[in-house]
Amino acid sequence: MGTEEEKQVRAAFRTISGIGSQHLRRLIAYFGSAVKAWEASTSQYHSILHQDKWVQGILKARPMIDPERIGDALKKQGIQIITPDEIGYPRLLAELADAPPLLYYRGQLQGSAEGLAIVGSRQATSYGKAVARVLARDAVARGFVIVSGLARGIDTAAHQGALDNGGVTWAFLGCGLDRIYPLENRKLAEGISEKGALISEFVPGAPPNAAHFPARNRLISGCSRGVVVVEAAERSGALITVDFALDQGREVFAVPGPIFSEVSRGPHHLLRQGAKIVEGIEDICHELPLGSQYVGQISPTKEPLPKEVISTVNEHQLILEQLSDVPLHIDQITIHSALPVSSISLALLELQLGGKVIQLPGQHYVLAREC
Repeated sequence: MGTEEEKQVRAAFRTISGIGSQHLRRLIAYFGSAVKAWEASTSQYHSILHQDKWVQGILKARPMIDPERIGDALKKQGIQIITPDEIGYPRLLAELADAPPLLYYRGQLQGSAEGLAIVGSRQATSYGKAVARVLARDAVARGFVIVSGLARGIDTAAHQGALDNGGVTWAFLGCGLDRIYPLENRKLAEGISEKGALISEFVPGAPPNAAHFPARNRLISGCSRGVVVVEAAERSGALITVDFALDQGREVFAVPGPIFSEVSRGPHHLLRQGAKIVEGIEDICHELPLGSQYVGQISPTKEPLPKEVISTVNEHQLILEQLSDVPLHIDQITIHSALPVSSISLALLELQLGGKVIQLPGQHYVLAREC
């Protein structure tokens, strides 16, 4: 029942303290719609829902709330609302029994889109960020929407990798849409909403509380065909997302990492438990219905940075950010840094002489580590 009145009333219920998605689902199930629940008498509430504390909260707050004004306020903030029976609502998420009866979003939603979640550590390494960017780039070339949580590290790299290559990405927030968290991702959030969407089940004004993020993670996996974990500690939010993915019947993938890195432990644990190993986009495409028909498709080449930008960047730092304990070929360094090959060759030589980089056979390079 995606009528404007129904959506406004659902949004009105969500402004009442203690009324989250679970209680709103109960109300709709009991009364048949949010509108009927809003119009129900006190005696009807007591006869059906007894004297629960959250019911008393509704009866106390309802006379002071105007659903139409709630809807108008959302529009003024550029926030749209959508229900599971509408076309734009993510289809895979709508199929779940605990799908939020109302989502808030900014941007554009295409319900039939096939999502691929890329998640991982906020303390990502240069290796992990490069992997997230490349996987996102290759996935959008095959028709996937990249789904993540706008967090620092892997999430940021995945969103950016999609946008840099003309793809669509969805960011699920653990707070209201009027609050971008973390603040340094405001510009990224603007880019996401231009082609994709910022999405939340939390009412505007809701802060980024720690308790909100597991609920957000369930939506990330819920609207995705599969979840790819790039880097994660043994106890991290990314592994919570994996738990939800398994409950929802989604495929779980993990990217192996350097054995010296703490954030390799999460993916390695998943691999031991049976997650699919990812060494490239083909590993994902072979497992997912959408991706299988695109195996072998050539990925778009990343456009080089403008010359005026390159000239102001410290070339050594750009290269060091790409390197880790995992050997990287000079061609890959060239792609990720967008520097001319001649500049990279000279810079790598200077870094070797400075003891910061080690060259391995076949023009592969790693960071020099003190043992």
